[in-house]
Amino acid sequence: MSEFVTVKAADGHELSAYVVKPEGTPKGALVVVQEIFGVNKHIRSVADGYAKEGYVAIAPALFDRIERGVDIDYTPDEMKYAFTELYPKLNVELALLDVAAAFQHVAGAHKTAVLGFCYGGLMAWLSATRAKALGISPVCTVGYYAGGIGHFAKEEPTCPVMLHFGAADSHIDKDQIDAVREANPAGKTPEVEVFEYEGAGHAFNRAPDPHSYHAEAAKLAGERSLAFLKKYIG
Repeated sequence: MSEFVTVKAADGHELSAYVVKPEGTPKGALVVVQEIFGVNKHIRSVADGYAKEGYVAIAPALFDRIERGVDIDYTPDEMKYAFTELYPKLNVELALLDVAAAFQHVAGAHKTAVLGFCYGGLMAWLSATRAKALGISPVCTVGYYAGGIGHFAKEEPTCPVMLHFGAADSHIDKDQIDAVREANPAGKTPEVEVFEYEGAGHAFNRAPDPHSYHAEAAKLAGERSLAFLKKYIG
């Protein structure tokens, strides 16, 4: 069962969020954080997929602070609008408040994780490093091609993190990935697992976008992510 609900952030802002519940008793909960194209069909399908795996999934509409009802397709004109009119207006601190509001809406008695893509991937990383300040307690987080993560690589995560990057990503410099690895060497606790996928570029998990989608990388990253969630949530 899926529906849109309204959640309230700590600063009083009310935003929309897409919620989908599994059949039967949930294993846990998952916050699915959007790219810069809104809670569109692709992001809703990701949430739907995790619900089929037994998790309550919620996708907060981060653009509601700027423009409500954003649902952008991957056409050149619509993507240009997202990059030029919406993305520059995003504020990391405020977006994290919205992620936290979604987290609190589904957490309850559930172990809860955060998983995001591109800008949402950065939100997943910062949800792990700033959890205490946000008043949330993710059991783990997963970030796909987290844009700008190099600027925050030295922040200390409070829970296990898994990160996925395309080895041919033209949006995220290799230096950013290396910075995360250097700050989180093997054996460090909590663990930070970093994977790179040969032949895959930015947004390789974006199935509706043939210019970005890399089926092999998406499949492997999806399997690793699900195993990671099962390890920490159940």
